[in-house]
Amino acid sequence: MQITVLTENTTAHSHLFSEHGLSLYIETENHRILFDTGQSDAFYKNAVKLGIDLTKVDILIISHGHYDHGGGLKRFLETNSKAEIYLSPHAFENHYSKNGYIGLDRTLSGNERFTCVSAPLHIDNLTLFPASLLPAPFDVDHSSLTLDSNIPDNFDHEQYLLIKENNRKILISGCSHKGILNIAHFFNPDVLIGGFHFMKINIDEKGLQRLTESAKALLSYNCTYYTCHCTGQAQFEVLKEIMNDKLNYISTGDSFTA
Repeated sequence: MQITVLTENTTAHSHLFSEHGLSLYIETENHRILFDTGQSDAFYKNAVKLGIDLTKVDILIISHGHYDHGGGLKRFLETNSKAEIYLSPHAFENHYSKNGYIGLDRTLSGNERFTCVSAPLHIDNLTLFPASLLPAPFDVDHSSLTLDSNIPDNFDHEQYLLIKENNRKILISGCSHKGILNIAHFFNPDVLIGGFHFMKINIDEKGLQRLTESAKALLSYNCTYYTCHCTGQAQFEVLKEIMNDKLNYISTGDSFTA
């Protein structure tokens, strides 16, 4: 399985666009998958520069209903006319941060190409799993993210992609809003790719303790992690000191075999 980062917050490639967001292009034995579209058309521009033909994508997955993961959805619809598009039935609900609306473009809601995932959905060796069914033995950090009327977001609009290939389990998450520890504990994958949503943890005594405990918990699983986007650069460095080669950072333009 080959994974290419079409857009992420950072890049070491000056000819590629980076932005606060995430988009991954995944080639498996049976499918060409786009996982999220970032916040703009940068994913498309980078795909062109990298020689990736997005018209051949047969599955698009929107991990959750935030603009930095589904903001390029309109551009994808204009580019690709055949892919099945999977998202949560809650994806177009109102989502806010303290800075205002951070949801998807409501004018796209109800497109006939959308399939809403409210129960585990199996497609060949792929499984889409809705966050509403994810047990949460570990705390979930709402990080001032809300629904209407300042109701804390329950993140039921999030979903995860599990790929089983060559006797291995590869789990892909967008921002892991339901808690990276809950996700790792439930799926127990061989490889976990996605943001950890630690970027708002302060690098102070309390924050360092939380990051250290999280790193040790993640190390308790026989798993290799590729993180990005909402983990936070300073937070990643703290985790890396503890997790060493079990943790890697991926940025725009990176391509790797999982």
